[in-house]
Amino acid sequence: MSDLAATPHPPPDASASQRPIVIVMANQKGGVAKTTTTLNLAVALAEKGHRVLAIDLDPQGNLTMSQGLDPDHVDPSMYHVLVQGRPIADVTHSAEIDVAAASIDLASAEVAMAAMIGRERALERALRAVSHLYDYVCIDTPPSLGLLTINALCAADKVIVPVQAEYLSLRGLAQLRQTVEMVREQLNPKLEIQGILPTMLDRRTVHAQEALELLEEHFGDRLFVTRVKKTIRFAEAPVKGMSVLRYDPDSLAAQSYRDLAQEVLRS
Repeated sequence: MSDLAATPHPPPDASASQRPIVIVMANQKGGVAKTTTTLNLAVALAEKGHRVLAIDLDPQGNLTMSQGLDPDHVDPSMYHVLVQGRPIADVTHSAEIDVAAASIDLASAEVAMAAMIGRERALERALRAVSHLYDYVCIDTPPSLGLLTINALCAADKVIVPVQAEYLSLRGLAQLRQTVEMVREQLNPKLEIQGILPTMLDRRTVHAQEALELLEEHFGDRLFVTRVKKTIRFAEAPVKGMSVLRYDPDSLAAQSYRDLAQEVLRS
């Protein structure tokens, strides 16, 4: 059994009922459906009647675009929240769910924050002002383990790790585990890995089946039951500025994220 699978759960937070549950989608590898998971999980939780905020911390702004906003014209954005201390409400737009929007300026945020005292906790501080407004906060992170992702982990309760069902996608899990452990030990003792989510699964290929078997062998107790299968619906929905749950609500793609939401709510 791997170290990731054996990560212990911290004791429950006594104040958890007074603040939202913050879930970060993290994986330093790109193209593993972090943005897709952030948006569609957030919308699935909202379908259940929960108040949800989705935060775009990726300078590419794909989550922002997936809700019909143009990251090239968003001003202010999460850059101004992290670097200048602007209220997060100033960058939040109402769509299918509330979205704290990103802009390309985020690409320079890590440099701008380098000399800031408490730079790892900028997002955590920003969330305090809106904590009473939401039941869940879902955060999309860039494909790196830099300061933006560290900010997300410092503010988070749980981490969901989307992993494409291919061998090369599995190799970065140890590094992510080390980062989560570092943040837990030094900055955020409540942080835990909620689960690993197999994404973009194509069961027709032998390679995908072998990769899934490796995941089950090494991370069985941390693996979500939900399997997100590869489908063109996930590429089509963002073009329309919406989640797959709204774009094709009766599809297997939409149901997979409703199933994930059920797992999240049970854990």
